[in-house]
Amino acid sequence: MKLQISFDMSDLKQAVDVAKKVKDYADILEVGTILIHKYGIKAVEKFTQKFPDKDILADTKIIDRGIDITQIYAETKAKWLTVMAGTSNNVIHRVCSKAETYNIKVMLDIIDSDSPGQSALEAKSLGVDAILFHEAYDSRESLVFLDNLDMVKGNTDLPIFISSKIDKENISQIIETKPDGIVIGKSITDSPNPKAAAKFFHNLCTKV
Repeated sequence: MKLQISFDMSDLKQAVDVAKKVKDYADILEVGTILIHKYGIKAVEKFTQKFPDKDILADTKIIDRGIDITQIYAETKAKWLTVMAGTSNNVIHRVCSKAETYNIKVMLDIIDSDSPGQSALEAKSLGVDAILFHEAYDSRESLVFLDNLDMVKGNTDLPIFISSKIDKENISQIIETKPDGIVIGKSITDSPNPKAAAKFFHNLCTKV
């Protein structure tokens, strides 16, 4: 099981400093949407420059103008982009096709899908490389969304990553679902000891 560490922070320098401490325990370093909204592609460029040996995911959440946006982020040398399942299949397919020309992988975020099972079923044929299964950060009910996971799993053989305010208290419930990867942000980045926290979750991932 892979560990993706998400940097949903508003300070780029702080994000890079934390990333330096935890990079050895991450399979993917995610430049979160907050950093992208504040700094644009410069945030992604900073991560790819500082961590050239790591897979960098730009949480772009593409819903329109997919070809143009993919082209822009290809120049940052990011290895992953995200596209929203709630947009049209045409947009998703065009993003995936363009990304493939740059050897970039695409993660389909199904948070806004009206039919997660259907989105999962169609994802592979559209060129998607992995599925992100999660709930909105502002949601008050932490693990209720997992009730729909079996429906998603039953409709795809693509890797599924789970993200849901994962912490030491609920990680065992997440692991029981046997995802291909987990996405953890503040439980690591806001920890008093980010390196120790990253190592803790990394060690759990390697046992699955």
